[in-house]
Amino acid sequence: MSLGGRIVLATLGFCLLFTLAVVGLRTWSAWQNSVAVMSGELKLIAQVYERTLSKSIWEMDRESMQTHIASVVNVPSVGQVVVTLQSANRVPEVFRRTREGWQMSNLAPTLQTQLDYEVFPGTKETVGTFALYGDERVLWTRLRAEIANIVITQVAQSLLLAGLIMLLFSRLVTVHVRRIAQHLGQLTPSNLRQLLTLDRHPNRQDELSQLVTGVNQLQSNLSDYLERQQRDEKELVAHRDHLADLVRERTTELENTNTRLEDANALLDGLARTDPLTGLANRRHFDEVKQIEFRRALRTGQPLSLLVCDIDFFKRYNDRYGHAAGDQCLRAVAEAMQTSCARAGDLVARIGGEEFAILLPGIDAAHGAELASHLCKAVAALAIPHQDSEAAAHVTISVGLAQLDATQVERFDTLFDQADKALYQAKSQGRNQVVVHSPAAIALQSNTGTDHG
Repeated sequence: MSLGGRIVLATLGFCLLFTLAVVGLRTWSAWQNSVAVMSGELKLIAQVYERTLSKSIWEMDRESMQTHIASVVNVPSVGQVVVTLQSANRVPEVFRRTREGWQMSNLAPTLQTQLDYEVFPGTKETVGTFALYGDERVLWTRLRAEIANIVITQVAQSLLLAGLIMLLFSRLVTVHVRRIAQHLGQLTPSNLRQLLTLDRHPNRQDELSQLVTGVNQLQSNLSDYLERQQRDEKELVAHRDHLADLVRERTTELENTNTRLEDANALLDGLARTDPLTGLANRRHFDEVKQIEFRRALRTGQPLSLLVCDIDFFKRYNDRYGHAAGDQCLRAVAEAMQTSCARAGDLVARIGGEEFAILLPGIDAAHGAELASHLCKAVAALAIPHQDSEAAAHVTISVGLAQLDATQVERFDTLFDQADKALYQAKSQGRNQVVVHSPAAIALQSNTGTDHG
């Protein structure tokens, strides 16, 4: 919407509010004036008919009195006429005449006067009372006519004022603003030196003159700036090309360096998570994976089993055969474990000198016991001589197994303690066997040629 349209709407809105206020005030004034006029009319009617009614009552001319009452009711301002005859020896007699549709109202004025008849000059006698009730409908009819006149007058004034304001604003402002907008819309870097001019008296100084001066000054400044920018850009192009060559060389060097760093980081990360002797996952890697699998098992409800393995009498093996043979034994046992637990997701880790831990996601205790028994057989099948072992003539392992019970275990350390206790029980029962942790402490023994339970 244009500025002129907005000003017209604002003017009309103000005129509307002003009209409502004026209409309300003048309506109240018109109502008061109409009530006063009706009161004056009732007084005039009372003055006109008071004498004739008094005479008719004194002469007991009922027909004439009824005629006068009917004549009074025909006056538009009167809604009801009540004449009360008073006599010292009789009950007051009331004559009432009401205009059709009239109803008693507290808004319309009423007038009650006493009827006196002059029997002799200087002697008056009260013969009754004369009550006139104004018709509220007449008041509302007059008020509606007055309101219509007020509204028409105010609306006409508002429309004329809004039209005049819009005409003046269009001639003095809108035309020139459109010229300025057209000039700005046609500006390009090539015609910034073309100044803005308005079709108006040159000596007129107002806000539009200030705007024109500001636009022309802005164009001049912008033109100077663009010229300087073009000169600077030419210089920058030469520097940019030179820098591009340097950056390209440095980028190539940096990419090569980053590639070497990534390879080194990958190697270091693998070494940090791998046991250097056996090639299995180390304790750090095991600690990271155990929490992930533990939370997954709690969340999904899938089983999770843990095997804790220990080479039987490994210290004696080292003492007899030497540490080099001991290292070779550890590598052979680790390879057998890795081969036996080749399922995706299984993790075999060396967590101590001769101690290993195996995470079995999705495996319950029964299947874990079968796998542990197979593991014992695989190690025994290596037939690594061990003369100082009390369990067998070759190297064997003991295994403790525990399955996660989500209703009782809240931390992985608890599950590890259960498997460790089962391992301790396997050792105390003679080694070279599998023990499953359970409340009843049921042991599954696994010897080289037989199943253990």
